[in-house]
Amino acid sequence: MTITRRRAKLDLLITARAGRSYVPFLKKMLRRAHEVMRSPLRELSVALVGDSRMSELHERFMGISGPTDVLSFPLDEHSGEIVICVPQAMRAAKQRGIAVEKELLLYALHGMLHLQGMDDRTDADFRAMHRLEDRILIELGIGAVFNPSQRQTRRPS
Repeated sequence: MTITRRRAKLDLLITARAGRSYVPFLKKMLRRAHEVMRSPLRELSVALVGDSRMSELHERFMGISGPTDVLSFPLDEHSGEIVICVPQAMRAAKQRGIAVEKELLLYALHGMLHLQGMDDRTDADFRAMHRLEDRILIELGIGAVFNPSQRQTRRPS
């Protein structure tokens, strides 16, 4: 007798005070990323916010003034929340010369990896985390976003 185990689906909620037009793309890609990553997350809430709200949260939870790109809040080992600053993604995407949706997806993946226990506080961890993000993006067919030398995309199968 063969037992087939189904991978648990991701219960995903995305709210948008900013960047509402990016929600369908992010939903689709985060569900695919969840599969690629074999993530233990079962519930994920993502909030797209503006500079003002992100600045409030950054100050409140990190003690740092001004906006940041992404904050993640683990709720338990299988659920968490990610807050993404859309204007920051717009600024960074312009600087990198890429689409805003790709930068937003990078931030969301970064948050998911934090929720899974990864950290980027040391130089080595920073490099490892961003290499993994780019590998996931390549696997998704988006191509590397963080490291420009890896921007090639995976060929569709």
